[in-house]
Amino acid sequence: MQDIRLERWARTLVHYSLYLKPGETVAIRTTPLAAPLVEAVYREALAVEAYPCVLLDLEPLEEILLTEGNERQLVWTPPTLTALANHIDAQLSIGAKSNTKALSGVDGARTGKRRVALREVGKILRQREQAGTYRWASTLYPTAAYAQDAEMSLHDFEEFVFSVCFLNEPDPIAKWQEVSVRQQRLVDWLVGHKKVHVLAEGTDLTLSIEDRVFINSDGKRNFPSGEFFTGPVENSANGVIQFDVPASYDGRSIEGVRLVFRAGKVVEASARQGQAFLEQMLNIDAGARYLGEFAFGNNPRVDRYTRNILFDEKMGGTIHMALGASYPETGGVNQSALHWDMVCDLRKGGEVWIDDTLFSKNGEIMV
Repeated sequence: MQDIRLERWARTLVHYSLYLKPGETVAIRTTPLAAPLVEAVYREALAVEAYPCVLLDLEPLEEILLTEGNERQLVWTPPTLTALANHIDAQLSIGAKSNTKALSGVDGARTGKRRVALREVGKILRQREQAGTYRWASTLYPTAAYAQDAEMSLHDFEEFVFSVCFLNEPDPIAKWQEVSVRQQRLVDWLVGHKKVHVLAEGTDLTLSIEDRVFINSDGKRNFPSGEFFTGPVENSANGVIQFDVPASYDGRSIEGVRLVFRAGKVVEASARQGQAFLEQMLNIDAGARYLGEFAFGNNPRVDRYTRNILFDEKMGGTIHMALGASYPETGGVNQSALHWDMVCDLRKGGEVWIDDTLFSKNGEIMV
């Protein structure tokens, strides 16, 4: 793609999402498929006198490790990743897969072990982020594989991505600042509230947000964004929820997930598709059966599901919850190698009550 919107994309990522400063080191991680965006970001980073470091992944290597590596190799953490985590100021991850199903034949237990092995690197980055010495952003470059997952042509999927990122606008940064202001009003309204009650077809779930912090996700981490999220009180979820938006996780297609919670823990789990994989992920570690996130999707331009969580969890009129690790800035304390977001569409008959107030109905914010 040779398009002025690529320049806008790079400018927004460098100046708004990562707000790079002279002398800072930024790692750019992706595959060769995202070369046009990498070049634009690299040029923009140089213009602000930062030091861009490009790390290109070869997609088949992960599959080779997971299928052919022995146990020691599977749980080995490359020292290069640890060094990177300790020294970079910022990191940009650009999803750019040629085959989103490449790992679908890998034993889920082996992918789970690999996640645990990389947990220490993630811990370093989270601690540095909390200390204010590291920041990150994640985006997705349109490829044929993602377009196929979304059941769209590559051209249509490219246009979808440009639209939901506001890259058709002359000044995308100004649009994201507007989103930030609108969402902050809702985040401010939620302060001091205690109980969430979600009602929809197949869903009747309560959880506590008492003393937890909602975060305004306005394009500075996920790009695109358009959500506000928190970490629910770990032992508070009770009831049942049906996640009706199809998803893909580690290359596995998952549909029709139904979870029953008791005292915060998943005690029953089923899926129309992907049942065995769901159970493997729930058994990765002790924290995998507890919620680490509760969030409202709030990007009106994401109006259809794509089987890619970067977009689907931002869909206006939805909520999503993540099994596993919490974000510490929300007050959440759940720890896990898993962080699996699942989306519940509330646009047809759903309600969310916050304490005694109807917060949303049929996907529309009411307050």
